[in-house]
Amino acid sequence: MSFVSHVECTVCGHRHEAKRTLGVCEQCGQMLAVRYDLDRVAASVTKDALRTRPPGMYRFRELTPLDAGEEPITLGEGGTPLLALPRLGAHFGLRRLWAKDEGQNPTGSFKARGLGMAITRAKTLGARGFVIPSAGNAGGAAAVYGARAGLPVVVIVPKATPAAAIAEAQIAGARVFTVDGSIGDAGRVVAKAAPAIGWFDLSTLKEPYRLEGKKTMGLELAEQLEWRMPDVLLYPTGGGTGLVGIPKGYEELRAMRWVSGSLPRFYAVQSDGCAPVVKAFHDGAETTTPWENSKTHAAGLRVPGPFAGRQMLRVLRDSKGGAIAVSDEAIVEAQRLVARLEGIWTSPEGAALVAALAQMKDRGEVSADQEVVTIFTGVGLKYDPPALPVPTHLTGTPDDAAATVQRLLSGGTRS
Repeated sequence: MSFVSHVECTVCGHRHEAKRTLGVCEQCGQMLAVRYDLDRVAASVTKDALRTRPPGMYRFRELTPLDAGEEPITLGEGGTPLLALPRLGAHFGLRRLWAKDEGQNPTGSFKARGLGMAITRAKTLGARGFVIPSAGNAGGAAAVYGARAGLPVVVIVPKATPAAAIAEAQIAGARVFTVDGSIGDAGRVVAKAAPAIGWFDLSTLKEPYRLEGKKTMGLELAEQLEWRMPDVLLYPTGGGTGLVGIPKGYEELRAMRWVSGSLPRFYAVQSDGCAPVVKAFHDGAETTTPWENSKTHAAGLRVPGPFAGRQMLRVLRDSKGGAIAVSDEAIVEAQRLVARLEGIWTSPEGAALVAALAQMKDRGEVSADQEVVTIFTGVGLKYDPPALPVPTHLTGTPDDAAATVQRLLSGGTRS
């Protein structure tokens, strides 16, 4: 059965019927969110029953918007590991540091969760095709899940989008268009193109179901930490779906009495070349204003005008968290640090959290005994690699080559 009670505007509270395709609020144009009968959910499933279910985000089915009997369009997304980071933690003087490694999703990023859920629901409700603006990973994920659903997808991306993300969308059969400018410019094209061709607009948080997929990161984190919440959670913030979704998941579990206590202090992390949430937070603004001339190599952070700015700021302030901007140079150094100490090649967006953690430790915003979770949103393999040394080429016989290796290593040289 479905446990959805209604869909509600996050600003004006207007209720919407959930049995039809929905975009933004009919009354005020703001973001919608799915609401559940949480008493019925709590009476229908237990933590013990959950343990017997297979991994993946649909093991939390009662807290998803699926109808009774509705089969999700899935590639096995979710169920990503929560990895302890002991060596990186020691580097920062933190005893309990974790990374939720979303790069282990089917499309190599957390976008698999949101787009899988959004396309599942939209197809059930009658969508004939999809149009999506993307800075990279979302477009690829939409194309893959659209292919899985047997429905066409158009992806519109900034010209500077990583090549691997464009290739992922194309190989899955999507029609890809590039535009000058940012994802904001791509979004303006989508807003006109989608209704013109009668296809569904999958823009970030301009429909209510992508949020429900991203929310499952919070549900999984709660279970992986044995039904407790961490003290601090850092999130790389572009469109911010997960920054809104994770606390939504926690609040639902709290209402069910599966977790208790205060929410984590949430921190939004952005590039200093595109930091609308950071600026609005420190200015005390109610919502974000578009960032002029956005520039960062962390494609997922290059979102100059996030639609859910007011909702993200509310999360940060209500949780007594914060917002931090880091440089692209610090992101690259953090990528190298995480790989060297923990063996994880995370995306630039994930590495931005490590750069921010250095700032927080220096400013005393996080202490050694606090439990800290970072969300590594994607795998670094999908991006152009940072500048690295040229590998040493070995010549001569195998004996000569081995002698060269021995000589270089005995001198402490690493390529």
